[in-house]
Order: sequence, then C-alpha cells, then structure tokens
Amino acid sequence: MLKLMRKSKNNAAWQNLLAIADGLKFLPHRISHLLDEKGRHELQLPEGFPFVISLFHFRAGAITPRLTWHQRLELLVPLDGPLSERMGGHVVELQPGDVLVVDHLKPHQVVDVPDLDTRALVISFLPECVFTAGGPPTDYAFLIPFHRKVEGHPHVLRAVSEKSGDTHEALARLLSCYFGKGNPHREAGCKAWLLVLLNSLIHEFRDSSLQRVELLERRKQADQLKPLFDHVREHYATRVSLETAAGMCGMSKAQFGRTFKHASGVTLSSYLNQVRMTHAVELLEGTRESIAEIAFQLGFSDQSHFDRRFRRTFGRTPREHRARLMVRG
Repeated sequence: MLKLMRKSKNNAAWQNLLAIADGLKFLPHRISHLLDEKGRHELQLPEGFPFVISLFHFRAGAITPRLTWHQRLELLVPLDGPLSERMGGHVVELQPGDVLVVDHLKPHQVVDVPDLDTRALVISFLPECVFTAGGPPTDYAFLIPFHRKVEGHPHVLRAVSEKSGDTHEALARLLSCYFGKGNPHREAGCKAWLLVLLNSLIHEFRDSSLQRVELLERRKQADQLKPLFDHVREHYATRVSLETAAGMCGMSKAQFGRTFKHASGVTLSSYLNQVRMTHAVELLEGTRESIAEIAFQLGFSDQSHFDRRFRRTFGRTPREHRARLMVRG
C-alpha cells in the first residue's frame, strides 16, 4: 500500500510538472554564439540573484555540436524522451524525469542521436544563491551534490526514485515561480523552491561522513572570518579594504583572500556589495526615505553611483523597484 501511495504521488507530481511545461516555450538548442574558443559557455546571470532556467527542445541534427564547460552549477532534466549527456569520458543515459547534476567543469554536451526529440529543463545558478558569506555553514550542504562525486558515477536522481515525487513537485513550483508574472518577490520564491529541490538531491546522494568533513571545514572557516562578518553587519556603509579585512581576521592578505574565496565563493568586494544591496532593498521597501537619503546611509558618494550599482545588481533602478512594489501592492 505504501509503495502504491508513493507511486501515485510521484505520478501526480510528474503530470503537474508536464502540464506547467506545456504552457511554456522551448527553444532550439543554439548556443554557439555563447561559446568562446575554448568551449566555455558564457551565460549572463543576474547579479542580484544569479539563477536562470533555460528551456530547450533537443532535436536530432539541430543541437549545438560542441563540448562546453562553465563555472556555474547546472541541473539537466529531460521531459519527453530519452537523452544522453556526455561528461568527460563518460556518457550518462537519462530518461524523462531524471535529474542530472552536471559535472560543469568537465567538457559536456547532449549527444546527437537519430531519434533525439525531447524538451529539457536546464537550471543554472551560482553557489551564492544558496550559500553566502557570513551565512550558516550548514547551508553549504545544499552544494555537496555538486562537489562530492566519484569518477564514473554521475549523480542522477532517477524518475523511479522514492524522492522523485518531491523533486518533480519542487521543479513544478520552481517553473511556476520563475516564469510567472506579477510577483514582486519572484526571486525569493525561486530560492525557496530551489532549496527544496536541492534538499531532495542531498537525501538521494547523501554521504554522512563526507558531509561532516565538509561542514566542519566550513564552520572552521566561518569562525576565522567571524570578526569581519560582525564588523560588516554593524558598519555595512563603511568601506573595508582587503588589508583591513585580513587584519581583523589575523591573516595575511594572501591567506585571507584564499580563505574568503573558498569559504564564500565570492570576492570580498562582491560580498560587501551583497550586504549593502540587501540593506538597500530593506530601506526601499520598509521606509519612505528618499533614494538620495538611502544612498547616503549606504555609504555611496552620490545617488547616481547608488543607482548604477543597484541596477547592475537587480536589473532595475531603485526608483523602479519601489514603484513596482507600490503598483503591485
């Protein structure tokens, strides 16, 4: 009876995912213009929330015939039919509903075969979507499926897995949130369902001993960097140089740079910008202060500088952000 209930739940979640996908437009796989001479795939991700869902229809003879690689993290989900993904020296055979954790640093590509004809979801994001500097070290667990793989044994959550129902439900919610319109908090919703999706992968590929080692290392690094995080939390409008940050943490500049990048995945300047932009959103949404006053509180020399930085991060100006909330509120 329990197996029947699980099968029913899994099938319902899968059918819901397909129904949502049927309302979306899938494009031919043509990405040659995004590849450099070494095959690196340059996909522009939003700075404020570096997350993108691409919808591709892979057809025989109509896909980009080049191996690619990239630094962003990626999940691949075929929807209609089988699909083969080459990663390094191995080929992974996928069925509809399987979720592949792409080995992004290895050259990879969908294999062009005569009967290839399937839509697929490609979910791309940077680590800071789920694990940020100064956040709880336990958040790093969401990234373990991408970093702890055994050669020749790719991480694939199969559609027949007991966890596939939760996974397909999270994918359906993620699609609805990402492609839905009129939601002023779209990014927050996408992050919530991305975490649910990654949580399914954690349980599918968990290795408790490896997780403990990883989390202990992250906790150690977080403790080393805590003086900086505490300072920035209270003085986010004050500029902090690399030399000053290293001194706070009792490290040399070289040691600090390596430790901070490994612990957070971003540079010090990117982290400081993330903190200031987080406070910018809070002030824009929670106060009636003018944009010029907010820029001053955040430590910007003038409003135009603040406008440029905010637009680069979120894709809109502070004024547009506040106006959109007022219209939709």
